[in-house]
Amino acid sequence: MTGMGDDILLIHFAICLIGGYLLGSLPFGLILTHLAGQGDLRKIGSGNIGATNVLRTGNKALALATLLLDSGKGALAVLLAYMVFEQPTLLYYAGGGAFLGHIYPVFLKFKGGKGVATFLGTLLAISWPLGLGCCLTWFVTTVIFRISSLAALVAAILSPVYGYFILKNSSLAIFAGLLCIMIFIRHKDNIRRLMSGTEPKIGKKSA
Repeated sequence: MTGMGDDILLIHFAICLIGGYLLGSLPFGLILTHLAGQGDLRKIGSGNIGATNVLRTGNKALALATLLLDSGKGALAVLLAYMVFEQPTLLYYAGGGAFLGHIYPVFLKFKGGKGVATFLGTLLAISWPLGLGCCLTWFVTTVIFRISSLAALVAAILSPVYGYFILKNSSLAIFAGLLCIMIFIRHKDNIRRLMSGTEPKIGKKSA
């Protein structure tokens, strides 16, 4: 019986991870800009499929919709896993899968976004206090510096700090820390520009 139970649990892990990944792979920024007649988002601005690059088209409503949908797919993956399986550990697999799907989407030959919105949506669904803290950190940093990448990096690096020292949840802190590492990897070019002082500010429209 124990072996069968372990097999079922592994199947549940796989369902959450793969299901979350497929959901996260949906490129909402690309889809919305195409439907709005803005062309291929990958040929605009930074070429990124996220909300910040959508904003460079000049369409603020479209950028907001992309932000909500990209964050929503991480939250939805977590909530579906909870509703179906009711096992807290599986939430990490579902949310992590959605995050990986966004940055390495199978539908775009594994060339996706930087994962910030999906990261925030996932954390909000797994632990709303942690997600809210990261969202507020992102918002305050954005208001002060007007640089999206800097706000994302600050929110990401503080997420495991909030999880471990404030919420006293080591599992949550480790999960947030892993996502933080991936966000830093995806922002390597932004980090170079931040260090050189050439990183563009929010709202700069693509030529």
